[in-house]
Amino acid sequence: MIEPTRRQTLGGLAALAALPASVRAAPPAPASLDTLARKGGRRFGSAIAWNPRNADSGSVQNRAYAALVQRECGLVVPENEMKWQWLRKSPDSFDFTAMDGIVGWAKASGLGVRGHTLLWHRPKWFPGWLNDYDFGANPAAEAERLLTTHIRTVTARYGGIINSWDVVNEAIDHDRNAPIETSLSRAMGSPEAVLDLAFHTARDAAPGAELVYNDYMSWEPAHAKHCADVLRLLEGFRKRGTPVDALGIQSHIEMFSLDPATGVGPYREREWRAFLDDVVGMGYRLLITEFDVKDKALPSDVAVRDAKVADYTRRYFDLMLDYEQLGDILAWGMVDKYSWLQGFAPRDDGREVRACPYDDAYQAKPMRAAIAASLGAAG
Repeated sequence: MIEPTRRQTLGGLAALAALPASVRAAPPAPASLDTLARKGGRRFGSAIAWNPRNADSGSVQNRAYAALVQRECGLVVPENEMKWQWLRKSPDSFDFTAMDGIVGWAKASGLGVRGHTLLWHRPKWFPGWLNDYDFGANPAAEAERLLTTHIRTVTARYGGIINSWDVVNEAIDHDRNAPIETSLSRAMGSPEAVLDLAFHTARDAAPGAELVYNDYMSWEPAHAKHCADVLRLLEGFRKRGTPVDALGIQSHIEMFSLDPATGVGPYREREWRAFLDDVVGMGYRLLITEFDVKDKALPSDVAVRDAKVADYTRRYFDLMLDYEQLGDILAWGMVDKYSWLQGFAPRDDGREVRACPYDDAYQAKPMRAAIAASLGAAG
């Protein structure tokens, strides 16, 4: 080994001293959220969109956003591009352009993909043609044909990359506290017939995949009846032998009011744990499929809001990560300005909802630190 001369050593030190302080003192990059999740046998991911007409979006076309997702995530889920309204504009046609784009980008990026969703069983989110469809002289057979064709076509196209599917999304009618009626269920005789057929078809078409029922019930007091409805639905699946592997908990957790005792939104920890215990007791696994935080009740001050959102996030993740049955965790977007909540659940003061792990400048927020801390402690 040749030792450096004194002149070389001093020259090197001088060159180092000439570097900007931000470079000289740059700390090592923190572990990604996916890296932390994998220590516990999970993956961390996010929703992403395909939007060639507008790169200023939470999409593959937004290079900064796509790079953030690549850096932090191990998998993605299409925000809208796999829903019937996008894929199936008519009874006899499929348009896979957007979904193919997401899948191609994900594969090139080394990311996994979740499937969302094979059937969103709500008339509001059916394409218009399906709500008004003439099922003809044998409506049950025609409804079965439409549904099974859809599931088999989509799973066949993406079976090589997608191994976890939201087979059915949001099937509860909250006015009746029972599965919702649609054009398909009226043709087939009952909502249960539709849901069961969807899962049986998915199992036949994707025998090795994880089949998920996905819904938005959560731990807030307002969701108590919804939790009971979902539990009955899951019990029915088990009694009928419907092949459902897991419950997808969307986890759009919300602070529409504040609990004076905690300073964050009220939540039912004991009751929520009892619900989760019942779910896993029936043999279901769990996923967090669409995480974000609604901050409507919090004050306008950004620092205060961010701290409260992080606190609420940490409480929720710590609880959920107590369950070894919890698998993958996905955020419903990574950057505030692109969150669906800006339009769906806007704040009364007109300020931007602080719903995601990163702000509009792509800077990590306290929420990101809270998620990382929970994942690190669980791993």
